[in-house]
Amino acid sequence: MKRLFVFRNLSAFQIILFGFAAIILSGTLLLMLPVSSADHVSCPPSDALFTATSAVCVTGLVVRDTWSAWSSFGQAVILVLIQTGGMGVVLVVTSIYLLTGRRISLKQRSTMQDSISAPQSGGIIRLSSMILVVLFSAEVLGAILLCPVFSRDFGIGKGIWFAVFHSVSAMCNAGFDLLGERGAYSSLVSYGADPVVNLVIAGLIIWGGLGFLTWRDILSKKTHIGRYTLQSRLILRMTLLLILVPASLFFFLEFTQGTVPQRLMYSFFTAVTPRTAGFSTVDLNQMSESGRMLMILLMLIGGAPGSTAGGMKVTTFGVLILSVLSVFRREKDTNFLNRRIEEDTIRNAMGIFTMYVLLFLSAALVISRIEALPLLTCLFEAASAIGTVGLTLGITPTLTLTSRLILIALMFLGRVGGLTLVFAVIPQMRHGNARRIPEKVTVG
Repeated sequence: MKRLFVFRNLSAFQIILFGFAAIILSGTLLLMLPVSSADHVSCPPSDALFTATSAVCVTGLVVRDTWSAWSSFGQAVILVLIQTGGMGVVLVVTSIYLLTGRRISLKQRSTMQDSISAPQSGGIIRLSSMILVVLFSAEVLGAILLCPVFSRDFGIGKGIWFAVFHSVSAMCNAGFDLLGERGAYSSLVSYGADPVVNLVIAGLIIWGGLGFLTWRDILSKKTHIGRYTLQSRLILRMTLLLILVPASLFFFLEFTQGTVPQRLMYSFFTAVTPRTAGFSTVDLNQMSESGRMLMILLMLIGGAPGSTAGGMKVTTFGVLILSVLSVFRREKDTNFLNRRIEEDTIRNAMGIFTMYVLLFLSAALVISRIEALPLLTCLFEAASAIGTVGLTLGITPTLTLTSRLILIALMFLGRVGGLTLVFAVIPQMRHGNARRIPEKVTVG
């Protein structure tokens, strides 16, 4: 009874934190079983932990090629972990409650609200049901569209499995692939010129990264964009901006060889996948340093809050840009579409941005020192981990245990969210409503 009492007194942030940790531990134990490995030999705990964390945190960084190293059972475990991580542990539990007809308490509704970044707990059950229907419908549609391509190349049975696996992986922004037989860690390079694979995978990545609340606005209000919430409109505008601008830069500066349609396809997919899916249709080691730095920025930004994507979130980046513009214009408030952004939102955005940048830089510096690798390469890997992306320059399988543990910590932080981790660990400080005497400090 005492243990149950302690569990009931956990905050919503602590429940989310421990929920993800429990799923990762369970996945690690399953992947350590001999039946999970292709050679039927028990997987080392460090490899199993890294793979389970990457799957639950929908990252896609791997130390073992998913196709050649894992059996069908192991791949199925990874797929379930990806689906659980993409939905979120709380939403998975909610779906079980809905299917079994069990009553959901007010405490559980509050936890669900924090898990999917909903503005209020009212209507949370209806919203959760909508999310589940839309999520699985998109995955089924993606699998149907991918099935002819993979069935043509691998046969009916394997083609269906490949279609399902890659559809779920793309929708959950995970980046895991089963194309290792075409070259270990090759991702979608062999399909770089295939329009079906490019458009379907990119479409699932974008839809999964828009966020559950944006789905609701799109489905309920359709083309009446003026009636969308301010958050949805900011997400849609920032998403469009973060696709078009990088794609244009890649087209004119990076992918200068080949036909125009091929260059457009490479540029579009390379602009989409860093936020935050981890699939690649080009050899990233052949890209210029400026191209890699642009991808690092995109990986850190990520997708929308309450989505299957990670990163600091497009709303965080958007609010910071709007705040900077308000300073340049000498405006008292930060405004967007005739609405004022609250000061608490701006402070949270600054806190999240600072946390991500400091952790990302610190981790890269430590890994570079430990492994004696170029700093830019380590910056790319660290950004991929904390942004839960999965893109890699190929160094992850060669890293030592210490560096792998650093990436594991970054992936976990990137998935549960910086503020979730801070609020779960640090108790709320209570100083009453008293405000301190202000004094001017010069900056800049």
